[in-house]
Amino acid sequence: MSTILDLAPQAVWKHFHALTQIPRPSGHVEKVSEYLVNWAKGLGLEAFIDNVGNVVMRKAATPGMEGHKMVTLQAHMDMVPQKVAELAHDFTKDPIQTVIDGEWVHAVGTTLGADDGMGVAAIMAVMEDPNLKHGPLEALITKDEETGMYGAFGLSPETLKGDILLNLDSETEGELYIGCAGGLDITAELEYKEEPAAEGFVGRKITLKGLRGGHSGIEINQGRANAVKLLARVTHDLLMEFDCQLVCFAGGNMRNAIPREAAVVLNFNPEDINDLENYIAEYEAQIASEYKSIESGVSLKIEEVEACKNVVPEEIQDNLINALMACQDGVMRMIPTVPDTVETSSNLAIVNIAEGKAAFKILARSSCDTMKDWLADSLAATFNMAGMKTTFSGGYSGWQPNVDSPILAALKKTYKEKFGKEPEVKVIHAGLECGIIGANYPKMDMVSFGPTLESPHTPSERVHIASVKKFYDLIAAVLEQI
Repeated sequence: MSTILDLAPQAVWKHFHALTQIPRPSGHVEKVSEYLVNWAKGLGLEAFIDNVGNVVMRKAATPGMEGHKMVTLQAHMDMVPQKVAELAHDFTKDPIQTVIDGEWVHAVGTTLGADDGMGVAAIMAVMEDPNLKHGPLEALITKDEETGMYGAFGLSPETLKGDILLNLDSETEGELYIGCAGGLDITAELEYKEEPAAEGFVGRKITLKGLRGGHSGIEINQGRANAVKLLARVTHDLLMEFDCQLVCFAGGNMRNAIPREAAVVLNFNPEDINDLENYIAEYEAQIASEYKSIESGVSLKIEEVEACKNVVPEEIQDNLINALMACQDGVMRMIPTVPDTVETSSNLAIVNIAEGKAAFKILARSSCDTMKDWLADSLAATFNMAGMKTTFSGGYSGWQPNVDSPILAALKKTYKEKFGKEPEVKVIHAGLECGIIGANYPKMDMVSFGPTLESPHTPSERVHIASVKKFYDLIAAVLEQI
C-alpha cells in the first residue's frame, strides 16, 4: 500500500509526514519549533526562535539574483486538536496517522494538521531545494495561530527583512486572497452558589453528537449545526416540559471550530422518565429532519447517570439557558458589495456550566470593524441580561485588500502561464495573520494562497493530493519571477 511519502511532490510530502510525527497542538509547539530550527541549521541556513516562539529562517539568493526583493514565506506550526469521541488519542504525545483515500489524504479519527502543516512543509521544501531559482528568502513560521494568533501578535517590527510576504495558509487551490476578516474573542462568565437537588430525583445525561462541525470562518455560511446551540434548545424545552433541574452543560473546545458535540446532565422527577425517553427520540428525529440536507449523523441520546446532590439554582439555570438561546450564532451579514462572501459572523464555540461556574466563549469575525463592534456589544448585552460578566480579548482588524498589489499581479501572471487559466482573487472570512503582520510591516506586499483543504478544524479534515503539486509549483515559479 502506498503512503504519503510516495506522493508528488515528494519533497513536500516528506516534510509533511515528518510534521505528522511531531505532536504540535496549539499551546504545545516546543518540540516542533526545536525540530524546525535544528533541521534548518543542519542545512547551513540561518535559523532562530524569536522572543515569542516563532521560527525564522533565511536562505541566500541564487547566484546572480542577490539584488531581487526578499520574499518572506509564512505559515503557522500549530494545528487544531480535534478527534472523534471513541478514539483514544493524546495530541500532546501521539503522532497523526494518515490515510490515502482516492484523491485525498486524511487522518484516522483526528484532524490532519494540513492546516497549516502543508504551508510549513512547502517552506521546508523550498529551503532545502538547491535547484530552485530565487532571490533572498526568509521564512516565518508562527506559533499558536489557531488559538489567538499569538505568534503574529508578538512579532517584533525588527524581526523580518522581507519586502514581500507569501502567506501559505489559504485552503482552496486556484484562489488568491488579498483580504480577510478581523476577529474578537468574547468571554462571558458567572459564578453562582449551587443548591441542593430535589429529593428522589434521578440523573440523566443527554448527548448530542455526530455533527460535521467545521471551520468557524470558512464554513460558517454552510448552515452546519452547532452542537452547543442545538443542545441549548433541547435543554430549554426540557426545562419547560418536565420537572427537572440543570446539573451541568459542556460543549465545544476551540473558538475557531464549530462545535460537533455537547452534553447536558439534568436531574428528573422519576415519574417523567418514560415520557422523557420518547421525547428525546422524537427530538432526535426532528433535528435530523431539519438538517437532513446538511448533517447525516445526528445523534441525540439519553443515558442513566447517578443523580447529583447539587444543581444550578432555578433562576440561574433559566438565565444561562436563555442566554444561550438568544446568543447570535452563524452569519450575521454578507458583504453588501460582495454578496457571496460573509462579512460578519459569530461562533458560539465553548460552553461549560458546572460546580458553581459558567463560562461561554465566542469568536466574532468581521471584515468591517464597526460591524464587529456592534456584534460584540450585542452579545455582551445578551449575556449581561443573564447577570454574566463579559470581556473582550485578542481583537484584531481585518486585512484590507490591495487590488493594485505588485505580488498579486505577479502571481496572477504566473498562474495563467503555468496552468492556462486565471486564478480567482478573493477576500476570505477567516483570520489570516497577514493583517496583524502588516500592522508591524506596513510596506510589505502580501498575498495568501494554498492547496485545497476540506473541513479543517474537524476529524474530517482532508487535503486534495493534486492541489498540493499545483500549490508548490506556483510557489517555485513565482519565486523565480519576482
